[in-house]
Amino acid sequence: MRLPTSVQNGNTNMDSGQYRLHQLGYKQELKRDLSVLSNFAFSFSIISVLTGITTLYNTGLRYGGPVSMVYGWFLAGVPTMFVGLSMAEICSAYPTSGGLYYWSAKLAGPSWAPFASWITGWFNIVGQWAVTTSVDFSLAQLIQVIILLSTGGKNGGGYEASKYVVMSFHGGILLIHAILNSLPISFLSFFGQLAAIWNVVGVFVLMILIPTVATERASAKFVFTHFNSDNGEGISSKVYIFVIGLLMSQYTITGYDASAHMTEETKNADKNGPKGIISAIGISIIVGWGYLLGITFAITNIPYLLSEDNDAGGYAIAEIFYLAFKDRYGSGVGGILCLGVVAIAIFFCGMSSVTSNSRMAYAFSRDGAMPFSSFWHKVSRQEVPINAVWLSAGISFCMALPYLGSVVAFQAMVSIATIGLYIAYALPIFFRVTLARKSFIRGPFYLGRCGIVVGWVAVLWVTTISVLFSLPIAYPVTADNLNYTPVAVGGLFILVVAYWILNARYWFKGPITNIDT
Repeated sequence: MRLPTSVQNGNTNMDSGQYRLHQLGYKQELKRDLSVLSNFAFSFSIISVLTGITTLYNTGLRYGGPVSMVYGWFLAGVPTMFVGLSMAEICSAYPTSGGLYYWSAKLAGPSWAPFASWITGWFNIVGQWAVTTSVDFSLAQLIQVIILLSTGGKNGGGYEASKYVVMSFHGGILLIHAILNSLPISFLSFFGQLAAIWNVVGVFVLMILIPTVATERASAKFVFTHFNSDNGEGISSKVYIFVIGLLMSQYTITGYDASAHMTEETKNADKNGPKGIISAIGISIIVGWGYLLGITFAITNIPYLLSEDNDAGGYAIAEIFYLAFKDRYGSGVGGILCLGVVAIAIFFCGMSSVTSNSRMAYAFSRDGAMPFSSFWHKVSRQEVPINAVWLSAGISFCMALPYLGSVVAFQAMVSIATIGLYIAYALPIFFRVTLARKSFIRGPFYLGRCGIVVGWVAVLWVTTISVLFSLPIAYPVTADNLNYTPVAVGGLFILVVAYWILNARYWFKGPITNIDT
């Protein structure tokens, strides 16, 4: 189905995205004011290579080191692009804020539509909440590290914040993000574009500055050929180690469904939504690899960087930045300022994540899938789903509370951020290449005959990482090092399906239109 940029419908001029939304049976309730650049910026700032790589650099360094990160980045990035291409094709046909769960309903067919949209929607929204939790909590932890280094470092008697202080940081960050997301979309559009610029410029500055300042640098041979098998976790198989090291790359390139959730606020969304998804993934792969290379050229002693006895308390990238300036200038202030650049990028990432969360909650409640749906679906005078914004921030705070009792419990909670979200990505793609293989009605962005092949590659990749990232990360397995990912994701699946069987199947019928098409 091809639609012109501007369509005359009755007495109202609509762009192609709004016209398509009306065809799908929905009123235009949110302000459609985002350009293709703004749509891209939301996804790009949620992917945020500065956020993902910085947060999980320790994992990549411990499991495989340079080889795992430098080559694993593309090994994860290329099939992720296949996932993005398939999502972009579907987004072009169904440009609604509901995104994935709406797609599943349309592609699964009338018989399966309610259950397909139900399970996809809950995996999507819980995965998004987990992403916001992990992003804002990682910022809280980085702030704690910055304070530690600013007060002399761990070896200099610096201040180490307690768990309760870190949780307070986390709550304060979410509060600010909720306030910002209560503003009109024009303000968020500005911040989103600023976030995209900050991420790109920040990556290039840090990837050049850090190895340039460092007095000792790794050789090209080390960066491109060194494999770190000394992980201290009882794992010796290089293949196994490499697989676990992929988590850093796959976790980073996540969250690009934001472009789909922002389509009801994007001009010509049936064209610009897909562009936002694909460009966010592609540019992130390129600039992310550059950031990885730059930082890795500045490392020389992996065991020390991973040791909890270093000045940054074991936070590898923070120690790299700090030592680079301290060794050359006698002071680590420059490294702390570089960490500030990363902290701002993570802040923008969390802000955009709340935006995406709230649009998903708004659309899901519009279709009556959430408790108190009529309340979460309300739109403010600024045409913002205000209640959904505060719901997203509140749940993300609650999801971090297990950290106060057990780090393992917290890790189980946020593990849904990667696997749970990718399962939600894969479900509509699976329906597209199976049940809707012949009935799919294309949008302006169409993969043609390649669409089926691309879709199957995407589904198989998600299946693969779901298995790989559920494997134990240490041996022998104990309660303290057990990988709780399958427990968390499996528990979510059981709860969602059980609620469906016992209750929801009697009243949830899938997406509900609110106008006569």
